[in-house]
Amino acid sequence: MEANKKLKLKLIVMNFLQFFVWGSWMITLAHYGYSEKHWNGGEFGLVFSTMGFASLIMPTLFGVLADKWKANYVYAILHLLFGITMCFLPLIDAPMPFFWVLLIAMCFYMPTIGLDNSIGFEILKKEGKDPTKYFPPIRVWGTVGFIVAMWLTNLFTKDWGFGQSINISFIIAAIGAICLSLFSFIFLPTINKEKVVKNESWIDKLGLRAFSLFKQKKMAIFFIFSLLLGGALQLTNAYGDVFLADENIFPIGGIINDLSTIILSISQISEAIFILAIPFFMKKFGIKKVMLLSMLAWVLRFGLLGLSDNSGLGFGLIVLSCIIYGMAFDFFNISGALFVEKNTDSKIRSSAQGVFMLMTNGIGAVCGNLIAGQVIRIWFEPNGIRTWNIGSFEHPVFLNIWFVFAAYALIVAILFAIIFRYKHNPNEISEIKH
Repeated sequence: MEANKKLKLKLIVMNFLQFFVWGSWMITLAHYGYSEKHWNGGEFGLVFSTMGFASLIMPTLFGVLADKWKANYVYAILHLLFGITMCFLPLIDAPMPFFWVLLIAMCFYMPTIGLDNSIGFEILKKEGKDPTKYFPPIRVWGTVGFIVAMWLTNLFTKDWGFGQSINISFIIAAIGAICLSLFSFIFLPTINKEKVVKNESWIDKLGLRAFSLFKQKKMAIFFIFSLLLGGALQLTNAYGDVFLADENIFPIGGIINDLSTIILSISQISEAIFILAIPFFMKKFGIKKVMLLSMLAWVLRFGLLGLSDNSGLGFGLIVLSCIIYGMAFDFFNISGALFVEKNTDSKIRSSAQGVFMLMTNGIGAVCGNLIAGQVIRIWFEPNGIRTWNIGSFEHPVFLNIWFVFAAYALIVAILFAIIFRYKHNPNEISEIKH
């Protein structure tokens, strides 16, 4: 029993730091780009898409390496390289050099998200535990790490705190990543490679067998909708903080502007709660209904932000939007990873998680961020000034950025409800205990 508690603690620390290093800089990146560096929508859309570009190939490649070598060592090396690269970002001003350095950093970081899942699943299974039941209460500490990082960044960068440049967030991430790398090398159990099979094909040697999942209609449709929803997953992370910190909508000195990052952390608090509900919802409703709930939650997430303003009601709508975010994010990301785990062979699970990452944070995120950046530049930045509404601050048209995002999520939800077919078997998930 004592050994199980120590193992659980190690997985908790791994997940805490995994998402701490992400939350320390991602939410405030738009504010940094727009307010401190004065990039336009197209330039910021390109910079923020680095996560997507990195996810096109790197998670699959390193998932292959993890399947062939020691996964915890691959994981540790990637975090070390990520931490070192992040130290260079505060030295760069222009968007294109910043894009290339951040892209290199993301090539090291993005594969670790899938590896975090596959390492956790593998360790739990070796202990005879069902990941569907035991992983969500561990993964929730990743969300706690994300929240702590957001609050720490808010403290360092706001005038009521230390008043530092937002570029301090990159240093915070670097320190966390290097600590996680050392922790992984020293404390994580070794995940050994699969035994080498004689006469193995080149497809197997390169770890491309996971792409054969597209031959299964169920998995192909699942991955396609992962791509479509992936286009919307990071939009509030990209534009949420800069929206709440826009003094033309939320004046400086007001609670919304001054505590913008902390207010958005309600989203992650909600995420922590909904993670714990995933085993119940998966057992009760199955993957289709859980993912459909996620898509409808994204519609509400975007729509409520579109209705918000600098009033008591507007503040309430922002908070409600943040609460709904927990369902929107978790019911897709975590449930999707568990669905992949349940429907793939053990020899390709790390690679399959890489494919899932490719579709969501790769192709989907690249398309979503690039298109969103251009939409904002063309329709919401008249004369180079961002308005959030079509028109101007003096004469806005009641069609804002958030409503455009909400309409997209609604279309995806309707198509998913019609096209995706999956027969749910509640007995696949055992009795739920935390």
